[in-house]
Amino acid sequence: MAPKSESAEAIVLNFVNEQNRPLNSQNVADSLQKFNLKKAAIQKALDTLADSGKISFKEYGKQKIYLARQDQFDIPNSEELNHMKEENAKLQQQLEDQKRAISEVEGEIKILQSNLTLEQIRDKEVKLRKEVMEMENKLVKLRGGVTLVRPEERKAIEKMYSEQISQWRRRKRIFKDLWDAITENSPKDLKEFKEELGIEYDEDVGVSLQSFSDLPQHSKKRARGQ
Repeated sequence: MAPKSESAEAIVLNFVNEQNRPLNSQNVADSLQKFNLKKAAIQKALDTLADSGKISFKEYGKQKIYLARQDQFDIPNSEELNHMKEENAKLQQQLEDQKRAISEVEGEIKILQSNLTLEQIRDKEVKLRKEVMEMENKLVKLRGGVTLVRPEERKAIEKMYSEQISQWRRRKRIFKDLWDAITENSPKDLKEFKEELGIEYDEDVGVSLQSFSDLPQHSKKRARGQ
């Protein structure tokens, strides 16, 4: 049950800001079941927050879609995003190098097992297993960015990355709203109209916002597994 000191409006506002994506009342109700809030209370909180300007909303027919106010988020610049991409590329390269090293050690184990005496195999196995363990420990650290980036730098990069993703998501929403408004009553074929204007969606060039959004979560899961 939600703490008495925390109102339904405060809980809903915090959730909407944290999610920073379009939500309807059912989305919010499903996600806030742990607070034992009824859907009617959540709907009232959403409408109150929208009326007071603390969150934004749009109506699509009979359905209302709610969204965090975007003017509360800082907009990072492209230079910071490029820096994060470079750091990620370095980490990926280090990861591939460590995978190759582990594969080579495992291959050596197999060769030695087929050529050495039983006693020699056991001695070599102990030594090589130790080396594999050391390699795996290094790999875990690399996945968490521990050896390449200091904790404070990593935190700053993750913050900038999250802000860039939020900005990306915000611009996609702005474009979609504008595109829907422009094409709502257009007699033209939308696909042909898009090609005529030279517009390309992320998916058209093989880019997925969701895959980039999931990267910080994967990074945190790897860090917890160290």
